[in-house]
Amino acid sequence: MARRRPIERHAAALVLLFALPGLAADTIRGEAAGLRFSVPRAWDRVPAPSDVSAAQWKLRRAPGDSEDGELVLFFYGKGKGGSVQENLERWYGQFSRPDGRPSREVAVVTTRTVNGLEVTAVDLAGTYKAGPTTSGPLPPPKRGYRLLAAIVEGEDGPWFFRAIGPERTIATAKPGFDATLASVAPYR
Repeated sequence: MARRRPIERHAAALVLLFALPGLAADTIRGEAAGLRFSVPRAWDRVPAPSDVSAAQWKLRRAPGDSEDGELVLFFYGKGKGGSVQENLERWYGQFSRPDGRPSREVAVVTTRTVNGLEVTAVDLAGTYKAGPTTSGPLPPPKRGYRLLAAIVEGEDGPWFFRAIGPERTIATAKPGFDATLASVAPYR
């Protein structure tokens, strides 16, 4: 599992620190399932299709991509949804790499504290194999996909953010995803 060195974490934090004020004007503050956060205005809020999907956004496709991406905030209930490691393992299992290396070896995993919440994020690309659905057969694997996901741990959590879609679309959404994670805060 790739871990960022302290200097990389500090550099990333400085970039976000200076970028966030500029991004703030282009964000919408939201609340769902006991969590406050900001998302880019460019993301389209759409109805969440299930009770565990606390909020959902469409990430408009980047030029050259054939479909949109999506960001979903999942909340299964206080203390539910699995451990950080269980979720990382599940996400690793949803991706295969063209070079044959295990996904866990190329995933970039970071951990930080934001407003008293422990945030573990993963960035992973490759061929995406969706899990079973209740609405029919398994969809075919999708090459050139990317996942940005995070587990946000706190007293009333955990909460799970998952952005998935074509690589260019998710690359375009990454600064907004990172800013969203930097904005999370508990609320009651």
